[in-house]
Amino acid sequence: MKFRPCIDIHNGKVKQIVGGSIKDTGNKAVENFVSEKDGEYFASLYKKDCLTGGHIIQLNAAGSEFYNATKENAIKALNAYKKGMQIGGGINAENAAEYIKQGASHVIVTSYVFKDGKVNYDNLKKIENEVGKEHLVLDLSCRKKDNNYMIVTDRWQKYTEVEVTEDTLSLLAEYCDEFLIHAVDVEGKVSGIEEELVKQLGKWNGIPVTYAGGISSEDDIKKLEEYGKEKIDFTIGSALNLFGGKMSYEEIVKKYGR
Repeated sequence: MKFRPCIDIHNGKVKQIVGGSIKDTGNKAVENFVSEKDGEYFASLYKKDCLTGGHIIQLNAAGSEFYNATKENAIKALNAYKKGMQIGGGINAENAAEYIKQGASHVIVTSYVFKDGKVNYDNLKKIENEVGKEHLVLDLSCRKKDNNYMIVTDRWQKYTEVEVTEDTLSLLAEYCDEFLIHAVDVEGKVSGIEEELVKQLGKWNGIPVTYAGGISSEDDIKKLEEYGKEKIDFTIGSALNLFGGKMSYEEIVKKYGR
């Protein structure tokens, strides 16, 4: 179990937002923190501290007036830490190789694979063939609906019909190297982890899983360690002092940055 850093970019700026608040209309989101520093700064910091497997997420839709600024900031971060970070947001079979060429260790995909509420296996196989299973992360970010955790797409705005279960994880693990899972209902709220989801993930044995959402204290990390049976990696956003929170980045790196 280790700490994986993040860089979230929205409207061209490194930010921490409330995950479920993103609206493509007007490019709006509830903001917890907006940094004066760019992605290159954070990527260089993570490189200095030898943190691996972190992710950069581009939170603007392709075609947005801010998309180019967001992408430019993300590319700077990739260039600053070659092969040290993953990238997601608007990735498809046509552009995935570009991001690998720019320095991404992996591309992260959701909406391109989960189309019309289902798994689009044609698209999944296309992008796997384009970059290789070893460079592909599937983002299974989810929200609770009728007591089930359902995968959501399009910047977490649309529910799919795909539930996060052990069977789903085992099936999709055949095509990718890792899973990234944001617990969207608590993402950015610094209100504690989604315990039921973590317990569910802890029962599965397979490829690496990174959990994001709600971590607010060391107690939450200890719960994650217990419920996830010490095998789920984690990221911290709004609670970290890098992003205006109270948790010490330096202490987290010291304890969990291996």
